[in-house]
Amino acid sequence: MRLSIFKNRVFPIIIVFVLVLISCGSKTKEDSAQNNKVMNQVQEDVPDKVDVDIIVGANRTDAYLPILKDKRVGIIANQTSVIFSSEKLKEEGDYIHLVDSLLKHNIDIKKVFAPEHGFRGKADAGEIIKDSVDNRTGLPIVSFYGKNKKPTPDQLAGLDIVVFDIQDVGARFYTYISSLHYVMEACAEANIPVLILDRPNPNGRYIDGPILELEHQSFVGMHPIPVVHGMTIGEYAKMINGEGWLEKSITCDITVIDMLNYNHNKTYNLPIKPSPNLPNDQAINLYPSLCFFEGTNVNAGRGTSKQFQIYGSPYLDKTVYDFKYIPSPNEGAKYPKHDGKLCYGEDLSKTGTMNAIDLSFLIRAYKNSVDKNAFFIDYFTKLAGTKNLQTQIESGVSEKEIRETWAEGLSQFKKMRDNYLMYE
Repeated sequence: MRLSIFKNRVFPIIIVFVLVLISCGSKTKEDSAQNNKVMNQVQEDVPDKVDVDIIVGANRTDAYLPILKDKRVGIIANQTSVIFSSEKLKEEGDYIHLVDSLLKHNIDIKKVFAPEHGFRGKADAGEIIKDSVDNRTGLPIVSFYGKNKKPTPDQLAGLDIVVFDIQDVGARFYTYISSLHYVMEACAEANIPVLILDRPNPNGRYIDGPILELEHQSFVGMHPIPVVHGMTIGEYAKMINGEGWLEKSITCDITVIDMLNYNHNKTYNLPIKPSPNLPNDQAINLYPSLCFFEGTNVNAGRGTSKQFQIYGSPYLDKTVYDFKYIPSPNEGAKYPKHDGKLCYGEDLSKTGTMNAIDLSFLIRAYKNSVDKNAFFIDYFTKLAGTKNLQTQIESGVSEKEIRETWAEGLSQFKKMRDNYLMYE
């Protein structure tokens, strides 16, 4: 992997980089303390936002190349499926894609499967992905976010093993864990083992939100878990098996290549955006709170450069909100909500790190909506996983009281989660 050569070349840069981070550390803490909203539910300190020496599963080639040798391989991958040249400097271009790496090691890749947003991660949320061919490698790219969200027997035919390596963000409605479910189910039915290369959960330090009720099951929520589950992809795969969530309670033969030097309390800054509308750490951190707006008439920043860092609508009271913007088509949002219309709302791009879901934005927006009857749409229930949250907000229930109704479900989930944890 040319790792030793790379380290020798950039070691002085690493030292400078670390010194700069240390010198800025105290200021970062002061800024976070100043900007952060005090939340009754948050007890722990916000960790310093620095890169750590986490060795992701994909970087542990010695652990998985022997498993893939002489096998016909299918890859579930996107733009985040990379091997880093350095675990300290995760800069643009400082990595090689997993597919390219495996080909260099003479692994027999037969096809690549593309989830939501596609193999290169450019498609809109919900946009149908078509089968294609990768221009760089000539490999066939098979979509399972088009006609089917579950790989078909024909699509899996001729494979000896499937590799799953995608960066998740730890929210129930982020569809990569739904894709994981369907991959495991299809492979279990075809007696094909799945190799999972584990990656950090950037929202892995907390667990929060209502538990999904199975009558509201959908592709944005397939399992009875909270909105923020606090697990890695590898841990989540173990839970899918262990809880019998696959069709007819079958189990998938999985092998998880775990990470080194990772625990759930470590901050992880994603070097590659996991999807077009999560461009940075701020958006990823706010996503569990602001994604609820996708089920309302409020725009959550799509069609701007601050996706999931701002929100607004033409239907919010402009005498209450002094921030305004106009959404327009851009990468990942060809048809943004309220395209070309002046939206009034709130800029959260400077908000400090959150360790809990914040419902205050949603509650405030509803209270200051000029047409409350048009505020919620049916999709909101799918995102929330329950009808209760909409009813509670419409009835004027406080955020504290709403959170109290989550307590028992969260307690039960945490006990279940303990059975599948691979990291502290």
